[in-house]
Amino acid sequence: MKKYFLNSIMLLMPFVIFSQTSLKGMIMDKDNPKDNLGVADVTVHWLNTNVSAVTNKKGWFAIAYTPEYKKLVVSYLGYKTDTLTITSAQTFHHFITPQNNLEEVTITSERKPIQRSFLSTVNVFTVNQEELLKAACCNLAESFETNPSIDISFSDALTGTKQIEMLGLTSPYLLITQENIPSVRGASQVFGLTFTPGTWVESIQITKGAGSVVNGFESISGQINAELVKPLTDNKLFVNLFGSQMGRFEANTHFNKKISEKWQTGLYIHGNYRGQKFDRNEDGFLDMPLSNQINVMNRWQFTDAEKGWVSFINVRFLNDEKQTGEINFNPSTNRVYPETTLVGNELWGSEIATKRFDTSAKLGYVFPELPYQSIGFQMAYSNHQQDSYFGLNSYDIQHESVYSNVIFNSIIGDTRNKFKTGISFTYDKYNELVNTLNYNRNENSFGGFFEYAFDNLNDFSLTAGLRIDTHNLLGTFITPRLHLRYAAWEKGVFRASIGRGKRSANIFAENQQVFASSRKIQVDDNGGDIYGLNPEIAWNYGVSYLQKFNIFDKKGDVTIDFYQTNFQNQVVVDWENPRTISFYDLPGKSIANSFQVELNYSLAKNLNVRTAYKYFDITTDYKSGNLQKPIQPKDRFFANISYETTASEKLAQWKFDLTFNHIGTQRLPNTSANPTQYQLPEFSSSFQLLNAQVTKVFSDTFEVYFGGENLTNVQQNNPILGSDAPFGPNFDSTIVYAPIFGRSIYVGLRFKIL
Repeated sequence: MKKYFLNSIMLLMPFVIFSQTSLKGMIMDKDNPKDNLGVADVTVHWLNTNVSAVTNKKGWFAIAYTPEYKKLVVSYLGYKTDTLTITSAQTFHHFITPQNNLEEVTITSERKPIQRSFLSTVNVFTVNQEELLKAACCNLAESFETNPSIDISFSDALTGTKQIEMLGLTSPYLLITQENIPSVRGASQVFGLTFTPGTWVESIQITKGAGSVVNGFESISGQINAELVKPLTDNKLFVNLFGSQMGRFEANTHFNKKISEKWQTGLYIHGNYRGQKFDRNEDGFLDMPLSNQINVMNRWQFTDAEKGWVSFINVRFLNDEKQTGEINFNPSTNRVYPETTLVGNELWGSEIATKRFDTSAKLGYVFPELPYQSIGFQMAYSNHQQDSYFGLNSYDIQHESVYSNVIFNSIIGDTRNKFKTGISFTYDKYNELVNTLNYNRNENSFGGFFEYAFDNLNDFSLTAGLRIDTHNLLGTFITPRLHLRYAAWEKGVFRASIGRGKRSANIFAENQQVFASSRKIQVDDNGGDIYGLNPEIAWNYGVSYLQKFNIFDKKGDVTIDFYQTNFQNQVVVDWENPRTISFYDLPGKSIANSFQVELNYSLAKNLNVRTAYKYFDITTDYKSGNLQKPIQPKDRFFANISYETTASEKLAQWKFDLTFNHIGTQRLPNTSANPTQYQLPEFSSSFQLLNAQVTKVFSDTFEVYFGGENLTNVQQNNPILGSDAPFGPNFDSTIVYAPIFGRSIYVGLRFKIL
C-alpha cells in the first residue's frame, strides 16, 4: 500500500508542471491579506490594446504576453485602478486597494446553517451556530441532533451519557479537536463531549474519512473540530438559561471585554444541575443520574493585523459530579465496599467525580507581504482526574497530557502549489486503578509531517500528506493520506480519499459501562506494550459525490458517500458472553462499510428540508465467529424540516424545527446463557424518534425557545438486566439500544448585549 501511495504521487506530478505560455497572476484584497483569498471578476488589460482577461473565482488570471507589452492595467469596481510595469512573464501576486470615497453598497445573502464546500479537496462541511441553536444543544455531545452524518446513542442505562458515531464507528476512532488541538481522548473519551457547553461553540467542522496528517496519526474514521466563540466577535454579554422536564437546569454566561486595541478577553461560565429523581420504568433504578457541573474558561485573544500576528490563550477548570444507581441509594450510608459481607438488602449505587484543568495557546504569524505564507504554534496541557465506583467495582484514572505542534505554510512557485510542514510532540501519563489492579504507563511521540496541495484553479485538486512518527510504545511508523477532487461538470464534484490511522486503545476509559455490570473482565496478553495488546491500525477508503441543483428556482444539493474502514488490527471488545467482557487482538478481519445519501432542498422561502438514508455493514471476526457489530442499526432514515418567518419592526420572528429519525433493528449481544427471565431477543425492534423546537425572536438581544425530545415517547423495556438483584451474577446495564427516560419537554431563553 505504501508503494501504491508513492506511485500515485509520481503519476500526478505531471499535473503540477506548467509551461509559461502566458502571463499568469493572482489579484488579492489588501484589506484582507491574512485570508489568502483572491478577488474574482477583476479586469486586467494591456495598456492601449484590446487584450484583456478577467480573474476567476479564486482570483487568478492568464493573459497573452509578448515582450512588447509593458503596462498592465488592473481595475475593479470600488477599488483603485493600478497600472503595473511588467518586464517578464513571471507569475506574480498583486494587491488592490479599496477606494475610500465611494458610497457604501451592502449586499446580503443567506448563510446556510450547514455549509458544504464545492471547492475543498477534503470531504468536509461546517455546522454554524444557526444550526446548533435548532436543538437544546446543552453540550457538544448533543450538538448533532439535526445532523445526519453523526449518530447518537446512549452508552449504558445508568449514566445517561450520549455517545457519537461516524461511519458506523464510535468516537474513539474519531479525532475530536478543539480549534485543531486534540481534546477528547484518553481519560476523557466517554464524558469529554459533555465538557464543552454548546454556547461556547461558534462552529463545527466535520471531516469524513482520512483527515489531515497535520493533526496527528490517530484519526481513523474522521475528524470533528469545534471552533469556540472569539472574544473579539462574541457579544459583550450573553446569557442562556435552560430547564427541562428531566429535572435538568443549566445556565451559561459569556462576558467579553476589550482590554486594549490589540487585546480582548472573555470569561465563560457554565453550570448544570439535575437533582430530581425519576424512575419511570419502575425498575428501582434512576432513569437519569443526579448531577452537577461547574465549568469556567478564561479566553484571551491578541490581534495585530497590520503586523500579521494573532494569538489565543485559554485556561479552563471543570468539576463534574454524578450519582446513579438505585433510587433510594445514599452515598454516605449505602455505599458497599468489596470487603463487605453481603446480606441481601444492600443498595447498588455509583458516583463519578471528575476534576479537569486544561490550558492551551495558539500563536500565528502571517507574513504581511506574503499572505500565502504563515507559521503557527499550538500548545496544550491538561490534567484529568476521575474517581469513581460502580457498586462493588471501582475505577480511578489520572491522565496528564502535553501536546505541541509547529506548522509552516507556504507555496511552491505560485499558490496553485501549496504545502504545510512541521513537527509535533505528545506526552501522555496514565495512572489507572481497576479495582485492585494498577495499569500505569507513559506514552510519548515525536513526529514530522509534510502535506502538499495542488489546485489547477479549474476542476482538479489534490492533497497528499505523509508523516513519520516515533512512539515509545508503538514504534516508528509512517502515516500516508491522500485526497482527490474532480469537478466533472457544473455544480458536480467527485471526491476520493485514502488514509491510514494508528492508535493505542484505552480499553477501560473507553468502555466504562462494563463496571456497571457483574461481568468479569478478561484481557488477553498478546505481548503488546499497552495492557498486553497491540495498537489498532486501520485503512480508510472513501468516495463521495456532491451535486448542486436548481429546481423551480429553488436551490438544493444531493450527496452520496461510501466509506470502508479495514482494520489490520483492532482491539476486539467482546460482549458475547453475558458473564464476561473480553479484550483481545483481532483474530481475523474487521470491516466497516458505510453508505449515505443526503438531500437538501429549499421548498420555499425560509422553508428547508434535509433528508438522509444510511446503511451500515460492520462485521468483525470474534473468537466465536464472524458477527455483525452489536447495538448498531444496519439502516437509519433521517429527516429535518425548518421554517422561519420574516421579522419586521412590529412582528417578532418565529423559527420552527422538526427532526425525525427511524432507527432500524439492531443485533443484541448474546444472552442465551442467562436464565430465561434475563434473556434478550437476538434483535431489537426498530423505532422512531421525533424532536421539535420553536423559537420566538423578540429582538436582536432577546429570544425564548421551547421544545421536546423523543416526542414519540419511546422507552426501552427492561434496560437493566437483573435489576432485582444488582449484586447477583446477571446484573447488566450495558445493553442499551433505545431511550430510557421517554418524552422530555424543555424551555429556555437567550439574552445578549451586542
